[in-house]
Amino acid sequence: MRGTMEPYRIKVVEPIPFTTLEERKRALIAAEWNLFRIPSHLVTIDLLTDSGVTAMSAHQWAGLLDGDEAYAGARSFRRLDEVVRDLTGLPHVIPTHQGRAAEKLLFEAVVRAGNTVPGNTHFDTTRANLEHAGARAVDLPVATARRPEVEHAFKGNIDVTALEELLTEVPSGSVPMVIMTVTSNGCGGQPVSLENLRHVRQACDRHGVLLFLDAARFAENAWLIREREPDQLERSPKAIAREMFDLSDGCLMSAKKDGLVNIGGFLALRDASIAERLRRIMVLGEGFPTYGGLAGRDLEAMATGLEEVLDPGYLADRILQVRTLGDKMHRHGVPTVRPPGGHAIYVDSRAFAPHLSPLDFPGQAISCALYLHAGIRSVEIGQLMNGRRKPDGTEDPVDLDLVRLAIPRRVYTTRHLDYVAEALCEIHAQRGMLTPLEIVEEPTSLRHFGARLRPKGARVS
Repeated sequence: MRGTMEPYRIKVVEPIPFTTLEERKRALIAAEWNLFRIPSHLVTIDLLTDSGVTAMSAHQWAGLLDGDEAYAGARSFRRLDEVVRDLTGLPHVIPTHQGRAAEKLLFEAVVRAGNTVPGNTHFDTTRANLEHAGARAVDLPVATARRPEVEHAFKGNIDVTALEELLTEVPSGSVPMVIMTVTSNGCGGQPVSLENLRHVRQACDRHGVLLFLDAARFAENAWLIREREPDQLERSPKAIAREMFDLSDGCLMSAKKDGLVNIGGFLALRDASIAERLRRIMVLGEGFPTYGGLAGRDLEAMATGLEEVLDPGYLADRILQVRTLGDKMHRHGVPTVRPPGGHAIYVDSRAFAPHLSPLDFPGQAISCALYLHAGIRSVEIGQLMNGRRKPDGTEDPVDLDLVRLAIPRRVYTTRHLDYVAEALCEIHAQRGMLTPLEIVEEPTSLRHFGARLRPKGARVS
């Protein structure tokens, strides 16, 4: 009977907003077809992100009251430091207020203009922070990562041959690090295997390059390794996670995912000189190195969350919930990235809406239609997020065009996700009605957050 129900019970509930079609139409028009601008009180099921929207546990809430709010040397920092060092084996722990702050600090300390930073698939803020530093972010995913319909256990892997070629071809010293994102958010929440990480470690050692993990979803990656990689089934998630970290020189983490908190992050490193550089830099913007822009209560909740996330019962339920949603949509013919990954289901926008051109933003069209139909908020991870304007104002189609349905941790029940599956299947049945979109205005960086769009060639009533 194990695994047939959630391994927790609900102590506090929050009402869900129910809206009319007319209310959603008005909201979408006011938001200029950008779901980031929809107010949360007009969203019924919010799958925009799994970041910072976790339901914290009773122990975490208790920790909020026990947090030490001292400016320097707080007891809550010492607890977080001990938990992270035990988890990762990395001796230098630096808290930050979230993952992108960790990225910015690390790149300011280690990356220089003109550098190249390869990875399996950099996500949006990582790429933006690298480009802000004047570096070139290069994605080197395995070939199957670009084929959503193909069943492959480790689509998050990096192409080691391509990595070796890049490290050989670029000038010596121009690659400061390789970043492996576990799981790979940009290609479907797909895991990275231990075998792949070992090969990357060897390549980095041969070329004198650091290896960092973007560890936002390290626990989900560890569980998927346990399920999918030979000879790993009998190992604990904590032991697998420790081996992942042992293969790295450091990690950056948004704890708003597998830290099970609403705010927080950290950097952990082996190299004392890099850690000291980071501490000097962070005082200018993040705060003293023992609080990193966070309250003591946040440090306490993060430490507890990092312990709870490796519970096998929690991880089994978490992965099963995501997989059940993906398999249900797959059975009804909705094209998704296969197999389901760790934290989200990703719809293949081009297969879903083949009548739309890649430059008509099919992923955004699907996301907007899903909101209009059922009040469900998702996010496009495709042409809008990853497209780049050329000097003449045009852009080329990106490799993958997806809609991500990110599942918050310990928030929605199976019945909530049944509603999501039913709504998306209904949109798919009427996919010929989906409307192409065009950009009216866009920011120069991370355009999906602030872009204004409209239906192409039609007025919205």
